[in-house]
Amino acid sequence: MTSLAQTLSGPNRNVLAISLAGLATVAVLAANTSGWRLGAAVVIGGFAGLALYHASFGFTAAWRRLVTEKRGGGLRAQFLLILLTSAVSFPLIAWGAAFGMPTGGFVFPFGIAAAIGAFAFGVGMQLGGGCASGTLFTAGGGSTRMMVTLAAFIAGSVAATPHMHLWGQLPKLPAVSLVSEFGPLGAYAATAAVLALIALWSVRMEKRAHGSLAEPRATVSYLTGPWSLVAGAVAIALVGIATFIVLGRPWGITSGFALWGAKILQGLGVTVTDWPYWQWQKGALEASVFADATSVMNFGILFGAMAAAALASKYAPVWKLSGRDLATAILGGLLMGYGARLAYGCNIGAYLGGIASGSLHGWLWLVFGFMGSLVGTRLRLKLGMG
Repeated sequence: MTSLAQTLSGPNRNVLAISLAGLATVAVLAANTSGWRLGAAVVIGGFAGLALYHASFGFTAAWRRLVTEKRGGGLRAQFLLILLTSAVSFPLIAWGAAFGMPTGGFVFPFGIAAAIGAFAFGVGMQLGGGCASGTLFTAGGGSTRMMVTLAAFIAGSVAATPHMHLWGQLPKLPAVSLVSEFGPLGAYAATAAVLALIALWSVRMEKRAHGSLAEPRATVSYLTGPWSLVAGAVAIALVGIATFIVLGRPWGITSGFALWGAKILQGLGVTVTDWPYWQWQKGALEASVFADATSVMNFGILFGAMAAAALASKYAPVWKLSGRDLATAILGGLLMGYGARLAYGCNIGAYLGGIASGSLHGWLWLVFGFMGSLVGTRLRLKLGMG
């Protein structure tokens, strides 16, 4: 095992220094632009990147293993993450304002457009090799293929924005908040019951297929990794809870990608402000990117994952990619970007953020996103991607 002293005396020392300097710079810029809350959001994002990398906590591989290997440990870790986050977010949404902590959830209507978007995202995450958070932490950790996926993700996100007003005209169910309907305790009990039933089903399936549950990965080092899935779930739940407390809303990722793409197009002379989607967000386009909470958290994730890779002595980008790798990274990123805009976000903003807000749309996103993941998994197998 590589010691910390060896890590800090080798090539990864420079990578670690760059990542920490980048994280500090973004935090200072965010704080100077919009106050301490955005500066704190960068630090939260940095911790998220560290945790995601060390725990290899992705939604994509967990869903794929459930289908191809009948192993459900990753799915159950996601449920632990949701329950830990919701234990704090539900009371904050219901009662936070009374204690000087006004907190809002992501509660949106869900209809045909969102179903198509979630399905497309599910396909894209398997082809691209990672979800939104997975794309960020693996790109930050030095994966050149995921850097391509990230670029395509940004392109797909902004490409959806000219059409959002058209998609919005399709039929949809009304927004439903379980917290408003049943109160935070009732909503939590219902959430826990449904997740427990799915988790028990996954346990029975895994035992039938293998005779026993897979031996869980142990945490070797909290500084240099790797971490267990449980440790990752706890750490990422802390990220979600801290986001609720500091920003007053759930953790999100993909709206930042759309903003980055729009700013790039604007810089190239495209009048994106003619699009209805951006007419409602002219302030974001005119302001510094460091004034956008989602963007600065994303920067934090990239630098946090970079630091984690350096601490693990694993930051070593490979610049040669096959044609298949490039094609699937681009297609997967485009599908995820476009789909996320239609479906109110990704696995973090819509799935985790939606369910942790007590919103029905989070559950429906899970259903259609998982269906898309099934198709994407089959496509991976046909393409020989495993």
